[in-house]
Amino acid sequence: MARIRFQFATLTLDAELLDTPTARAIAAALPISSLVLTWGEEVYFEMPVKAALEEGAKQVVPPGTVCFWTEGNSLALAWGRTPVSESDESRLVSRCNVLGAIDGDPRRLASVRSGDGITVSLE
Repeated sequence: MARIRFQFATLTLDAELLDTPTARAIAAALPISSLVLTWGEEVYFEMPVKAALEEGAKQVVPPGTVCFWTEGNSLALAWGRTPVSESDESRLVSRCNVLGAIDGDPRRLASVRSGDGITVSLE
């Protein structure tokens, strides 16, 4: 559907979005700037978008999945374990809408710290 770019202070990641109602709403709201928070091996940040939980929403996702946390109006990028993970899975705090996947190795997100700035734009 659309390609987006995550620009952190020291890292740039690109992602392919699926064609879902939430992904279309995210793309329409871009560009945005925000401050990121981390939760275990997950980066998340608020978006000026509200969305309902979609069919196919998941709590456990492959590393690098682009997700939208409907309860917090936030985009979430998990690359590894979170405080609620069991074994080595990427488990989000609750079910989230799956929007797509980042290109390349998601572990590059390990360099991002809480409070870092981010700009998200269409690629």
